Amino acid sequence: MLFALIVLAYLLGSISTAIITCQLMGLPDPRTDGSKNPGATNVLRIGGKKAAMITLIGDMLKGLVPVLIGRWLGFEGFELFLIGFAAFFGHLYPLYYGFKGGKGVATALGIYAGLNLWAGLIVAATWLFVAKVLKISSLAALVATALAPFYFYVFTHDGRLFSGLIVVTLLIFWRHQSNIRNLLNGKESLIKTKS
Repeated sequence: MLFALIVLAYLLGSISTAIITCQLMGLPDPRTDGSKNPGATNVLRIGGKKAAMITLIGDMLKGLVPVLIGRWLGFEGFELFLIGFAAFFGHLYPLYYGFKGGKGVATALGIYAGLNLWAGLIVAATWLFVAKVLKISSLAALVATALAPFYFYVFTHDGRLFSGLIVVTLLIFWRHQSNIRNLLNGKESLIKTKS
């Protein structure tokens, strides 16, 4: 049962909310416009707040729903993490789009909320605070996901979950390589809405 749920979570994670939203709303393909990343921040740039919000919620649900289903079926702890991780991995390397996906931040936020609501809310609050103050989405994502394993350890004292979340953090940092270079060079773009 666990293996089947992991496979289903990966397939769900492989659905690109950004691409589907842009297609339905008649917007440019996020893979070829803006930063060329199929994620909520890029959809905000090319399509505005409504499209970005739909994308954000959809990507978060991809992480949250499989974890909640797993919890409903009686899985807990690291097993729940594995289910969520499959959805996260699907977002990063989607089966339906040539294994070229987004950076995984919103999907990770959904997983965090499913694993432990309070820790997940603190991660989200960290992201919102940094984004509001510094107006740099990538930096907010990097700070929040870097702190996430420590937040979860405070609430759960689960060493395996801590290790798993470190892997999520490392993958998110890996996917943000170009953003990190831009941050170091002072060239990273601010959060902007299409006018």
